[in-house]
Order: sequence, then C-alpha cells, then structure tokens
Amino acid sequence: MRVLGLHHVSINVRDVAQAVDFYRDVMGFTVRSDRAAFSFDGAWLDVGDRQLHLLDKPVPEDVGQHFALRVEDIDAAVAELRERGVAVSDPVAVNLSRQAFLHDPSGNLVELHEVGEARPA
Repeated sequence: MRVLGLHHVSINVRDVAQAVDFYRDVMGFTVRSDRAAFSFDGAWLDVGDRQLHLLDKPVPEDVGQHFALRVEDIDAAVAELRERGVAVSDPVAVNLSRQAFLHDPSGNLVELHEVGEARPA
C-alpha cells in the first residue's frame, strides 16, 4: 500500500451547529455542501486542502487525543483566539516547532502547530 496523505479527520461533537459556528467563525474553516445523507447529523468542513468531519455522536473522554492545525504565526493565532474569548495555552517549543492547545465547544483538544526552521550548525 502507498499512502498519499491525510484526507480528513472526523471528530465527535455534542452540538453540530455550535461546532460549525466555532470551526467556521472562530477557526476560519469553510463549510462544505457535499456531505452525504447519513443516518446521523454532522458537517464537513474544509481546512486548507484537507477536511474536518463533525459527527453528532457522544464525545469521548479527553485523554490526550487531538488533531493539529499548522499555523504560520502561532503568537498571532493565539492572540486572535484569545481576543475571541477562546482559552488557549501559551505556546511552547517542541524540537524546532512550537505548539499551543485549546478545546473546542465539545471538549475536543486541538493543537496549533508552528513549524520551525532548522538552524545552521
């Protein structure tokens, strides 16, 4: 098998409309109109050239599982989210990158990830 990349991530949410509002209005995702008619409510959103699928299903306990969003400027992203009333951790360095974390309205953990550049030796 040859994997070409990641297509989408699905997360469970308590309230689809609230989750759509958060990911569209706060995080800047775009709602897709081509979601299939499943037996449960949900939504599909574009984030860059990938997708986030929201499923109206019970949200699992937060034990560290998360998905990461690559951002250009983590300090600006954290400041913008805080201005919008979102609680976000302070960015911390991890290897050459920096990361910060927040929870969506359903309690799902989301990482903001800024990729650093290798420093000359």
